[in-house]
Formats: sequence, C-alpha cells, structure tokens
Amino acid sequence: MAPRKQSTASATGRTRPPATIYDVARLSGVSPSTVSRALNKPGRLNGATEQRIREVAEAVGYRLNPMARALPTGRTQMIALILSDITNPVFFELVRGAERVAASRGYILILAESQESADLEHRTAQRLLGSVDGLVLVSARLENTAIRTLSEQKPLLVVNRRLRGTPSLVPDVGPGIEDALDHLQELGHSSLAYLAGPAKSWMSRLREQTLKNAADERGMGVRTIGPNDPTLAGGAAALPALSGTTASAVLAYNDLMAIGLLQACQGAGITVPDDLSIIGFDDIFGSDFTSPPITTIRTPLGRLGEEAARRLIASLDDDDTGSAVDLTTEFVIRNSTARVKV
Repeated sequence: MAPRKQSTASATGRTRPPATIYDVARLSGVSPSTVSRALNKPGRLNGATEQRIREVAEAVGYRLNPMARALPTGRTQMIALILSDITNPVFFELVRGAERVAASRGYILILAESQESADLEHRTAQRLLGSVDGLVLVSARLENTAIRTLSEQKPLLVVNRRLRGTPSLVPDVGPGIEDALDHLQELGHSSLAYLAGPAKSWMSRLREQTLKNAADERGMGVRTIGPNDPTLAGGAAALPALSGTTASAVLAYNDLMAIGLLQACQGAGITVPDDLSIIGFDDIFGSDFTSPPITTIRTPLGRLGEEAARRLIASLDDDDTGSAVDLTTEFVIRNSTARVKV
C-alpha cells in the first residue's frame, strides 16, 4: 500500500520540504536511478515496479523538476513544437499525434507559434533552445541558413519541408494530387487554377509543382493565383483574380482557403460546384461541415505528428528510428466538384 500523502505543513505549522527522488526511492524499496527511469522513461521497467513507484511519488507529492534535472544531465525531457499558425485546424491532429508519442516516452511537449513570421519563429526558437532537448519546426518560414544554424545548437526536425543535411518529414503529395486530377478530367475539366499559399511556404511550392507536372501529363492547364494568406480571408480574396481566368476548377493550397473561396463564390452568386469546382488540401476538421462539403486531398496529419516526435526523440535517446510509416495523401470526394458546363 502506498504511503499517505504528505501534508505541506507540520503540526507546528512549519512547511515541510518538498519530497525528493530519494524519498520516493526509500519508500519504494528501489534505487534513485530506478525511480528516475520509471518517471522519465515509461515502459522501461517491470510494470508492477513502475506502477508502485508512481503511486509512491503521487502519495508523497513528488513532482519532476525539469530544470533541476537538467543541471546534472543536461537534459530537460522537453521538446518544442513550433507551428506557423496555432489557430489553423490543420495542426490539431498533428499536435495530438506528437503529444501522444512524447507522453509515452516521458517527454513534455511545448507548443509555440510563429504567426507566419520568420523573424518571430527565429526569436521563439532562440528563447526555447536553453529549455528543451530538441525542436520540431512545422511549416517553417525560416531561411535554410537559419534552420541549419539552429540544428547546430540542438537536435532538430522539420515537417513539411526538405532541407539537405537536416532530418525532415514530408507527406507524399503525389498520389492525392494525381487522383484529384483524374477525377477532374473524368468530369471534363481541362483548365485549372491553383490558389497558392504563402510566398515562403515550401509545401505550397511542392504542391504547385507536383500539380503542374501531373496536369501536363494529362494535357491539362494550370494557372497559379497568388501567393495568398493560408486563411479563409486569403481564399476569399483570390476570387477576383480567379474570375479573370478560364479555369473551371480550383485546387487550393489548403482547406481554409478552399472554404474561404466557397464562401466568396456564394456571396458573388457563383454556384459551387455547378459554376466552379473546388478542391481543398489536408482534410482538416470542419472541411465537411460546409455546404457543399469540400472535396479535398487528405494528409495523414496524426501520423505526421507521431512520426515527427518519434524520430526526434529517437535521435535524442540514441534509439533506432525504426521503419518508415506511410505518409501518403489520399483523395476524398465530397460535393464541391461536378461535371464542367459545356
């Protein structure tokens, strides 16, 4: 049976010192190093032993202190995830996936955002370097040299971007885009538009180039409109430029822009999908709440977050990174696409 939880004050009214790892070790009948493994590296010990240690730690009110732990080890068991825009639903599942893996490995996940600003992203990363063991940059807006400089200071992984010499994760956008084009071609579309994302978005350029290459193979034309803000407002603002083209179908950089364009079309008396077919990207939460629901290209966001955290932590702990996971995009047909008007 675990001991009773210690009170913070004695009978004389004096505050007792906080419980230490040595208190937990003595009451659990194990060494301090075993306590450390149980609390910092879940799954490394016998299940019953680990559970007993955790119960004792809870009973005596022992709490890990990452800053104190870092003094002798140089490690805080914390990693940072820096997002380009924390309000964008595209990151919900990615963050959840990263948190699942971090928690299972005994790490604390810290979230920060750059608000689409390379300067803010750099300042944020610099502030975090002294407090975390490693960084994950998601949809980074930094220049390549800035990312490489950060990677020389702490282990780092970038998501949605490839950078030579730096660990990275990029979903395979080809299958989703090719299936989307086959779908549009079957509906009679041959003139398309791509609503580009931010000018500094590596992923927007990848999606654009992949789209144009696949369209060329099918004898379809693509006109790029943008760059644009990757938001509802950014998608809506692209309508005037789109109206000046012959495009009968649009593929947007992300679902938020697709939804914003849909709303702008409805306000302008343009019927979707009869007058214009719209395809989004990522399949964010809520992309099927619109009227009509948005046809989109699904990115495996949860797996992307899990794999990012797993690979970074594996590099920190000198573990085998394991086998690759499937990060292939998938075309999802809903109701925002239709046969082209003749």
